[in-house]
Amino acid sequence: MKFKKMVLAAALFASAAFCANAYASDVLNFKLGFVDPANSSYAQGGQKFADELAKLTDGKIKVQVVAGGTLGGEREMYEGAQMGTMDMITVVNTVLSQFIPELVLLDQPFLFDNDAQAHAAVDGKLGQLIAKKAEAQGVHIIGALESGFRDTFSKKPIKTVDDYNGMKIRTMENKMQIAAFNALGAIATPMPATEQYTALQQGTIDGCENAVGNMLINRYYEVIKNVTNSHHQFTYIFVGVSNRAWKKIPDELKPKVYEAMKTAVAWQRQNLAEINANAIKELKTKGVNFYDIDREAMKAKVLPAVEKLRANVPQEWIDAYKESLAAK
Repeated sequence: MKFKKMVLAAALFASAAFCANAYASDVLNFKLGFVDPANSSYAQGGQKFADELAKLTDGKIKVQVVAGGTLGGEREMYEGAQMGTMDMITVVNTVLSQFIPELVLLDQPFLFDNDAQAHAAVDGKLGQLIAKKAEAQGVHIIGALESGFRDTFSKKPIKTVDDYNGMKIRTMENKMQIAAFNALGAIATPMPATEQYTALQQGTIDGCENAVGNMLINRYYEVIKNVTNSHHQFTYIFVGVSNRAWKKIPDELKPKVYEAMKTAVAWQRQNLAEINANAIKELKTKGVNFYDIDREAMKAKVLPAVEKLRANVPQEWIDAYKESLAAK
């Protein structure tokens, strides 16, 4: 009898272990890559997505946010998602346009006058067109976080369009940005973001451009003291899931992925607004000066120079963009 009880106990233990292992195998574990540091608004938005998705799926889908470029640059991550070697990735629109040529539309400066218009673009028809193109390349776009409007940071004050003349301004390696700053009379100087601080410190460049919160995060205020509220470009950070990872997600849980990202996007938009507002206050205490500029005068120089770069954008995309301008 004692032997039978031992056998029964062993069988029950093995059954429990099997069930535990079976349940564990049902949990999907993915990695989501960011080039930005973990304390950035974007990576925090990614963590919000991970937390929401775990909650909505009762822990069946777990996402680990891997920040700081550990999984590679944005181009590398997108290519990895296409090949199925990456799970979830983030890619800024200026990089994604290298894979989706029509997206050069969003690279153009002075597309939007406010956040509402910029949000309406990716939340509406234009966002659907982008997702359709990416899906054909093996990447499922589930939402767009954002870096927001970009401003100009410089050693010398830039108060008028003429003040750009001859200034070496670091830009992204993007045709639209390069053409825009050259049209303003500046000398566009493309280089990786990681080299900006040293370049400013050594005088290789006279200025750069980014969202104002980045001036504080990257400590540019230590070497430059002027910000021009140019609001010349709006930047998105698209979140994608590789086709390989997408196929692993049960159909009944896929709507939860979109729901979690929608919550994360709303949270990150508000978080970024707060970060930028606080950054302006803190930068002023550090001796940084802020200047408004005639954006219409900037448009007059920039738009004719970049118009030809979007000449091949389909009318359907342009119409979708124009619809977003109705948002106030």
